[in-house]
Amino acid sequence: MTNMIQVPAWLLILVLLFAAVTALDRVLMPSVRWYLRRRLERAVERLNQRLTYPIQPFKLARRRDTILRLRYDPEVAQAVLDFARERGIREDVAAQTAERYAREIVPSFSAFTYFAFAIRAARFLSRSLYKVRVGAANAAALEGIGKDKTVIFVMNHRSNMDYVLVTWLAAERSALAYAVGEWARVWPLQPLIKSLGGYFIRRRHNNPLYRKVLARYVQMATEAGVTQAVFPEGGLTRTGALREPKLGLLSYIIDGFKPGHSRDVVFVPVAINYDRVMEDRNLIHAEGGRGFRFSLKPIFRYLRLLVWQKLTRQATRFGMAAVSFGVPVSLSEFMAEHDSQADLLGQDLMARIGSVMPVVPFPVIAHAMASGIRSQEALLSAIQDRFERALAAGAPVFLPKRDLPYTIEAALKTLDGRRILQMQGDSFTLTEEGERLVAFYARSVSPILGDFPGEILPQKSSAT
Repeated sequence: MTNMIQVPAWLLILVLLFAAVTALDRVLMPSVRWYLRRRLERAVERLNQRLTYPIQPFKLARRRDTILRLRYDPEVAQAVLDFARERGIREDVAAQTAERYAREIVPSFSAFTYFAFAIRAARFLSRSLYKVRVGAANAAALEGIGKDKTVIFVMNHRSNMDYVLVTWLAAERSALAYAVGEWARVWPLQPLIKSLGGYFIRRRHNNPLYRKVLARYVQMATEAGVTQAVFPEGGLTRTGALREPKLGLLSYIIDGFKPGHSRDVVFVPVAINYDRVMEDRNLIHAEGGRGFRFSLKPIFRYLRLLVWQKLTRQATRFGMAAVSFGVPVSLSEFMAEHDSQADLLGQDLMARIGSVMPVVPFPVIAHAMASGIRSQEALLSAIQDRFERALAAGAPVFLPKRDLPYTIEAALKTLDGRRILQMQGDSFTLTEEGERLVAFYARSVSPILGDFPGEILPQKSSAT
């Protein structure tokens, strides 16, 4: 037992290496993970004290636990059986498919990434590109919602900047969970969005099993009180007008809601408008039938331009970006009056968004141009009239700090620089693309100012 045994040096090193790895995996790593998680929990507790709507434990749960909870949910299990019978496959194969869907949907929220990185980046980017304004905040109504209810911000979708803008503006209230389309499933956006609490949804190529897994995740998050942000239009507006709501997520929330037993859900309408949308040309071309594909190139191009302008001290912004909050809607009160009709809820929410649409300078100028005005002198009186009408209607109006003649001249100069307008003394003409671009911006304020003369809106699609 005490005899000396000689072993090669390489074997001793290998044994020691395996021992170190085992100790690291079985002893040190669990202790480190416990220590870090405990520190995170304490940080979240301090953070929740200043948030209007605290971060719920469901959002902080380990991603693997949420995936398994979805996988073994009774409704998902029944959907697995139905899927297996319909496709003629084994139940274990269908179960693996459901788990794959769950992994695809469930995010991996990181409070540190969200509040230490994302909020700062969103604030910097928003302020660098736009003069950000907030109107019709309805602070009293929002404060009166209470922490025992689930809050869902319902927004119109004009630009991919919407995510950035609202993430920053809502930072004092809660950490938002977004439903994000397949367009963002590209590196590096996919891991970043998941760490920020966003979950991906398929608009196409889905099936009843996928929809059931998605529905149950949305219902679990809603019942747990997770603050969410949804775009009922389902995608960016290609015409500039508010689109008909798609009822997928709203119907999931309504189907999982049990009046008197479930936590009440409060929808907060949020209206967003811009002096300039970065994707405007791509969107109007897509509306013309060319199709729209998300690309990181325009974002990188704008960031490169922004950095160059900062370095040369010639930074310019794209005008105003404004956000307004409408009157909240309680789901329990709505269902008491209308039963469980998702289409009526969707229409009501979109109407509330339209009623608080921010009226910012360039869309008002575009509304006058789309009405046929083609001279600077005539524009001045037409724009003054439109601002007065918007103020009389009680809309959130954001007047330019400089006088209107300067604002009009700057807008015409910008359009001339984009080669969609040609000046001829006091008068001007618009190219064909310019006519479509002006109409795109004019439609954003049509809920407040009304349709402009000769306007023919695209045929609205039925709600799906």
